[in-house]
Amino acid sequence: MAFDVHWWQTGIIYQIWVRSFFDTNGDGIGDLPGITQKLDYIQSLGADAIWLAPIFPSPWADSGYDVSDFRNVHPRFGKLADMDRLISEAHQRNIRVILDWLINHTASDHSWFQDARSSQKSQHRDWYIWADPKTDGSPPNNWLSVFGGSAWTLDEQTGQYYFHAFMPEQPDLNWRNPQVIEAMHDNLRFWLKRGIDGFRLDALDMLLEDPDLPDNPPNPDFDPGGALDQAVIQKYTRNQPGIHDLIAGMRKVCDEFPERVLLGEIYVSAEEMVPYYGTPEQPELHLPLNPQFLRQRWDADEMARAISGYLEAVSAYGWPTWALSNHDINRLTQRAQADQPRVAAMLLLTLRGTPSIYYGEEIGMHDVPIPAELVEDPQAKTQPERSRDVARTPMQWDGSKNAGFTSGKPFFPIADDYQQINAAAQQRDSRSLLALYRRLADLRKQEPALAHGIQTPAIRRAPLLVYRRELPERRLLVILNMAGDDVTFDFSELASWAELLLSTFLDREHEALEQSVSLRGNEGLVLALD
Repeated sequence: MAFDVHWWQTGIIYQIWVRSFFDTNGDGIGDLPGITQKLDYIQSLGADAIWLAPIFPSPWADSGYDVSDFRNVHPRFGKLADMDRLISEAHQRNIRVILDWLINHTASDHSWFQDARSSQKSQHRDWYIWADPKTDGSPPNNWLSVFGGSAWTLDEQTGQYYFHAFMPEQPDLNWRNPQVIEAMHDNLRFWLKRGIDGFRLDALDMLLEDPDLPDNPPNPDFDPGGALDQAVIQKYTRNQPGIHDLIAGMRKVCDEFPERVLLGEIYVSAEEMVPYYGTPEQPELHLPLNPQFLRQRWDADEMARAISGYLEAVSAYGWPTWALSNHDINRLTQRAQADQPRVAAMLLLTLRGTPSIYYGEEIGMHDVPIPAELVEDPQAKTQPERSRDVARTPMQWDGSKNAGFTSGKPFFPIADDYQQINAAAQQRDSRSLLALYRRLADLRKQEPALAHGIQTPAIRRAPLLVYRRELPERRLLVILNMAGDDVTFDFSELASWAELLLSTFLDREHEALEQSVSLRGNEGLVLALD
């Protein structure tokens, strides 16, 4: 399938956990002026867009994923004027701004829900999902919250239960109500008119539930050590009929404004992801976010299989995406082999598709344990081993106190090794991980074959992961050594000679190669073939 090349296809997205990025007022919490102040750094990474974690007013029951006002900024992050300035300053640097958009639910203190629970006949009652108790007073069915326990909470005042796929403080919106659709579309337009370049739609596959409220079937493969909501199969609470019409409606709103983009969080297989692109007649998401690497074992054969399977499934329908980490999972350094961050960086930035870099990934930040009294993540409160807080700690800017993140007391602890692992130290080192990310970003811009060329199926030759990126006039070969031993790769079946463009160690360029190339342990190479 041929594509028009848009910025969201060739660009790099940099994901920012706003609270943890940079604090300008000394309260220990990152803020919007802090991001504005660091835009030059972001630009130096080659990022074409920033994706901001929720910045809206919120009681903070779930780290801002419980919104009480869709048209304002949380005071801890600044003011609406600070958001306007960030958008303006980013655009001056050709950096787009994407908002994390909460569409499945509101906060329980949102004015809509406060009115909804005031009476069964209130104006906003049908904006949420209500049901009568069973005859014994128990919840209407066995639906479970993502964080464990029933997904229903009894509202004593009105005598009905309301549904919440997440916390009781996050009541689900009723997207079968046209008034809800209209109101949420108007909220999207509010930000689009302010210059926002797109939205990442949160928990997208959970937008609708079966209106008859049948019990979900029990999960025979449930692992008590896994996610608590997986005790049942989410047959009637995910991917329900009608969801694609809703996404298409949001796409129409975005298409009222030029070159805007819709990303979507959907934790499904590659085959199940395809419908979320929509059709030429009814387009949906530009970029359904691909979770492959977030749960993939770091093994050359398995990675090759996953990459090829995903690209085969989606490439005929829409543009691929890639990410090594995000705010909902342990950092890459906890999941990949200890010496593999450089190889992972080359993998991320040479695959066909749009890459997302999670803040701090470019300097090798790792998870940081959070004392029990500081835990915020509701998931961590019920399952400490699945804490997401550990990957949301302050950015390590330099070796000064608090890693240069704040002049006050940081809201979360800083990594013990921040004096060694920080952006300032790596900027002084021409062969650092940060330098590699910048060099890879430059190479993507210099080589159209990396930005939008085709990709051949990955060659499974463990411990090597090998694939080509090609345009008619240019052929590039990516070779990644996913083990610690030296190895030689024979490329004579592909070309008689090649030029070495880049090594992950940043100490080999422009080598002329004939028939084969040697790789050190944990080294990745990009070659230009004859």
